[in-house]
Amino acid sequence: MSDKLDLHDGDRREFFRIDDTIRVGLRRVAPEELEGRLERLEQGVEGSFTVMASLAAITAQLAVPLRRIEHDQPDVAAYLKGIDRKLEVLGRAFIAQDPVLASQDAVAVNLSAGGMGLDTREAFAPQTQVEIRMLLFPSFTGVLTYGEVVACDPGLDAGGAPAYHLRVEFTHIREQDRDILIRHILRRQGETLRARRHGD
Repeated sequence: MSDKLDLHDGDRREFFRIDDTIRVGLRRVAPEELEGRLERLEQGVEGSFTVMASLAAITAQLAVPLRRIEHDQPDVAAYLKGIDRKLEVLGRAFIAQDPVLASQDAVAVNLSAGGMGLDTREAFAPQTQVEIRMLLFPSFTGVLTYGEVVACDPGLDAGGAPAYHLRVEFTHIREQDRDILIRHILRRQGETLRARRHGD
């Protein structure tokens, strides 16, 4: 299996972190089933949830040629952008049917391309392997990755009910999904900085 899914020790680096609001689905993964799930993810057969991530990766690859077309043939470029928007609508329809996230509310997270922190109602023991489904806004891009629980600290939620603050490190992530997370984080940082400037 390709190591493009793995975040090896040599590749671990500090990533920008942001506070964000996304939909998240967490699922424990037994060690014996992890290998098979990673192979399915690498082969792109994880179903409709990863459609938008795949489309986003293709769009990023075609950005430079599209700019050239836009310069030389603006009508053709406008037509291609319209097709891209149609595909985006179809991709969002696929994601809307995902059973894992359909019942999930958007939650506050601290997100980077290397891991995340969030509050949950359920406790997860450290070193637990988890499947993570993230739905990013406003792009409605679904990112499927696997990680390991680093810490699970008990506490209370905003209403005073028992909760746990979970810190998860991404251990297996496709390169295209990491790029999507990085672009999302940089875009959200830019929005935050613009909002602060306007506030000032």
